[in-house]
Amino acid sequence: MGKLANVSPREAIKKFQKIGYYVNHQTGSHIILYNDKPGSLPLSLPNHKELAPGLLKAQIKRTGLTIEEFLHLK
Repeated sequence: MGKLANVSPREAIKKFQKIGYYVNHQTGSHIILYNDKPGSLPLSLPNHKELAPGLLKAQIKRTGLTIEEFLHLK
């Protein structure tokens, strides 16, 4: 399994909150996160049991973090 396998939306949201993102709202099954820092892009995570590794990698890239930096957030 890859490094990003078996990551739940709840776990990913906690990590994104550590870098300044916050849950703004939920539309259908997607949770929308924002960061007030200028130039930050919004994130959209499906509220499923696990996140697809490719989708999570894309969202991590939107924050400007590397995968290793994301994985080391507690």
